Amino acid sequence: MVELITQSSFAEISALLVLAAIIGFIGSLLRQPLIVSFIAVGLLAGPSALDIVHSKDQIAFLSELGIAVLLFLVGIKLDVKLIRSIGVVSVFTGLGQVAFTSIVGYLIGIAIGLDHISSIYVAVALTFSSTIIIVKLLSDKREIDSLHGQIALGFLIVQDLVVVVAMIVLATIGIGAGHGGENNGSILQVALSGLGLLLFVIVFIRYIATPLTEQIAKNPELLLIYAIAQAALFATIGNAVGLGMEVGGLLAGVALASTPYRESIAARLAPLRDFLLLFFFIALGANLDLSQLGSHVSGAVVFSLFVLIGNPLIVLIIMGAMGYRKRTGFLAGLTVAQISEFSLIFIAMGIGLGHVPQDILGLVTLVGMITITLSTYMITYSHQIYAFFEPRLNIFERKNTSREQCPEHQADNHHQVIIFGLGRLGTAIATRLADKGIKVLGLDFNPSATKHWGLLGLDSAYGDVTDAEFLQELPLRHAQWIVSTIPHHHTGLSYEDTKKTIVQSVNSAGLAMKLAAVSQSKQETEALKNLGVDLVLEPFQDAADRAAELLLEGLSDPLKEHQH
Repeated sequence: MVELITQSSFAEISALLVLAAIIGFIGSLLRQPLIVSFIAVGLLAGPSALDIVHSKDQIAFLSELGIAVLLFLVGIKLDVKLIRSIGVVSVFTGLGQVAFTSIVGYLIGIAIGLDHISSIYVAVALTFSSTIIIVKLLSDKREIDSLHGQIALGFLIVQDLVVVVAMIVLATIGIGAGHGGENNGSILQVALSGLGLLLFVIVFIRYIATPLTEQIAKNPELLLIYAIAQAALFATIGNAVGLGMEVGGLLAGVALASTPYRESIAARLAPLRDFLLLFFFIALGANLDLSQLGSHVSGAVVFSLFVLIGNPLIVLIIMGAMGYRKRTGFLAGLTVAQISEFSLIFIAMGIGLGHVPQDILGLVTLVGMITITLSTYMITYSHQIYAFFEPRLNIFERKNTSREQCPEHQADNHHQVIIFGLGRLGTAIATRLADKGIKVLGLDFNPSATKHWGLLGLDSAYGDVTDAEFLQELPLRHAQWIVSTIPHHHTGLSYEDTKKTIVQSVNSAGLAMKLAAVSQSKQETEALKNLGVDLVLEPFQDAADRAAELLLEGLSDPLKEHQH
């Protein structure tokens, strides 16, 4: 069967896709991201296992195109306006994490016997966290708009900038390789070519990008093809002038980052990126000897423990020093407890330049599999993990958590109703109560939502329904109702845990108040009633009942009589 597959490139690619589908399905059952499954496919398809990778030229082409598209998508998110808005905490914490990981990673590499150059490469590779994994997991948990989610996105932008700098440095180091005494001339030639390409990108952004994409966007399919063409063209030019296809792909994305269609382009290219990345990992696996990985197991475990523990710890320390609560720092720190696909691409570039031996790629691959696998569960169950460690985290929180305190003027307000969840329903309830002269305080974990409430003239504060300590600091003495409009999946906890958190906070304050909660189904209504919720709000049912009443009022008398 293997011989039949290897006789045809089409049959070989088909077999690889079937293998990827099977491994990917198994990975999804284990709640693992596709990257882990793709790495496993590469190892299984390589010469040490099934040995079905023989169309190396075709797979290498798809792999290179995948890298170009991946880096294009990194570049397209590097909008100058977005970089300006990520905030001081993201910059300081992101750079602090990168510096800490690089320095300690280098020292670990030296300690376990790696040479200086290999230690530097591995240390830098460990600083990259996976954008794909973090965004996907936070989105699934509805935490992408939370404070720790926004800070995590800031980390990713800082790391993307580090990716750009690191790859440009690598390209510069690789300039003139193999030209002997002509290195200086090669460096000057490539530097001028790179400067020319950069100037073209600046001019393209200023005068061409937006009007061109506006015309092309009239045909969505053409916009997709154009984006891929630009990524491939810039990657080819970058490779031709000596900057490398990676830098070329990045610049291709940057050239479109300021256009109004960048999000649409990124969304359409994401599935293609995932498909093509499969072949990158297949090409990677084809060059790895599983029998040699055993010698790196101990080193991979040491590096993995450092990434899984050290990265979250440094984030927690920096954010605590800047005045954030231990909870926010802990949840944000867990998001950087893994390395990414860029780590492998970075090491592969080093191997291509002859700086590091092939077995270093095996070491970093093992670290990737360990950290990505474990960090997926760490992010998924972050609230439960925090609850376990919470009593031990007080040293990471200042007495005055200035960045997450309620505005001082709110302490004297006699709020009669506290609303958790400042979405459309929570805002609508609050405005109607406020119109009746009722004092309302809104609480949400989305900083943008609390800012919007402030613009509406409503009192609000950043916080999480599951953070018992924060609830105890709220001005609850005059509150008669707590209204939760947050679906249970937004909290990351079950109904029972959410109810217990609120009730315990109320009881600890010696207060007696009623609790109302929103339900989206009959099952949720029954569950909430069994938990002792005083009032269950059913927006869809209530709206339908009111709509039916209005429709009946508008019917003619004979129709009304027939209805009755």
